[in-house]
Amino acid sequence: MKIHTSLTPQKLQKKTTRVFELAGQKIRALNASWDPSKGTPVFTWKGRYTSRGWTEWTQGFQFGMSFLHFDATGDETMLALGREKTVKHMASHVSHVGVHDHGFNNVSTYGNLRRLILEGRIARDQREIDYTEMALKASGAVQAARHVTTAYRQPWSPLPGAAGVAPSGYIYSFNGPQSLFADTIRSMRSLAVAHQLGHVLMGEGDKPINLLHRAIEHAATTARFNVFFGQGRDSYDVRGRVAHESVFNRNDGQFRCPSSQQGYSPFTTWTRGAAWIICGYAEQLEFLDTVPGADLDAVGGRRAVTDLYLETARATSDYYIDGYSARDGVPYWDSMALNSHRLGDYTKKDADPFNPHEPVDSSAAAIAAQGFLRLGTYLTAKGEKAAGQKYFQAGLTIADTLFDEPYLATDRKHQGLLLHSVYHRPNGWDYVPPGRKVPCGEACMWGDYHAMELALLIQRLAQGKYYTFF
Repeated sequence: MKIHTSLTPQKLQKKTTRVFELAGQKIRALNASWDPSKGTPVFTWKGRYTSRGWTEWTQGFQFGMSFLHFDATGDETMLALGREKTVKHMASHVSHVGVHDHGFNNVSTYGNLRRLILEGRIARDQREIDYTEMALKASGAVQAARHVTTAYRQPWSPLPGAAGVAPSGYIYSFNGPQSLFADTIRSMRSLAVAHQLGHVLMGEGDKPINLLHRAIEHAATTARFNVFFGQGRDSYDVRGRVAHESVFNRNDGQFRCPSSQQGYSPFTTWTRGAAWIICGYAEQLEFLDTVPGADLDAVGGRRAVTDLYLETARATSDYYIDGYSARDGVPYWDSMALNSHRLGDYTKKDADPFNPHEPVDSSAAAIAAQGFLRLGTYLTAKGEKAAGQKYFQAGLTIADTLFDEPYLATDRKHQGLLLHSVYHRPNGWDYVPPGRKVPCGEACMWGDYHAMELALLIQRLAQGKYYTFF
């Protein structure tokens, strides 16, 4: 990836303004045409949003986009839309015990609404604060209850010789208790927010379960088994590589193997899974700064937890930048899929969403870019200015690419905002236009939401402000 060091948030303001202009059109068009009886919109097919019955994980993005649009533009109709749809459709997601996606659904809706109130963007209404906080407390606890233990009780760190955190449990995926997904690290924001609100999960015998500790335990297990650090754990151990899924024997809690639901293989990197890791750990580093040190003693202490989060974020970020991103910062859907070799050295060229061999995934780029900006800001604040600048400029470079054609959807007839994303390439769920061999030209809920979240973060940075739930 070629990082452009001259970019600034201020220089991208025309592009972020355009993102929100187009986003307003897309949100209104989808709201006018979508039939809620069809389920949740997931991704576009020939430019129109459609549903795909797998799990209900994208509703929060649909309505969260309205809150982001209001935040950026002050459009009161978008605020009203977000409020209305959250009340009408999101309650079942708060109590959904069958998914690992509470951070996506509920923090994107109830969390954004609460944040806007606390920031003074909306007139303070204590009843609305109470309503959103009750939802966020319940969501964090319900998500934390989807938990199993592993057989590993000894502290572990990705840094040799450093104090570690025990990878002793995780929030399991919709596949079942044997399955740990890389994606779920972003749902730890639901546990973090609920913990900040003073909430706990009540277990058998009225035992209170600390949501902070459970989130850290999950993060440690994810880092240990889903992320690689170049330490020889298997024949394909490349620092920063990410396995989408880790599989455990539920009879004894032993790790058995890496796997992948949406990537090409367990031994290549599904780039959206890696993007969730980059963004999730960077965001959790921000959260750690709000936590009193004494609250971390039971899980190894502040230094151990911070070292684990930071090295995980840095390793996966470095591999994205130096390992598999195209020159302009957009990755293909997997780091080494079947026909990747036909692309030549794609890291030396801008990504080509219209190539005949493997699709790009703009949604992975949008998610990772936000993580880079957060990681860069964090490191700069800690005195690591050179490293911080590298990641920060990488985030701006990706945004500069995505917030323009051919990625930004300027066609009013297309309901998506960010084009050339991929949902499930192995299952063949993505639309392939006539005359082409791989998917292109379509959008998805998570890509659109994270493009807007990225644009909002850059807009805030240009104003000397920041955007965080913590």
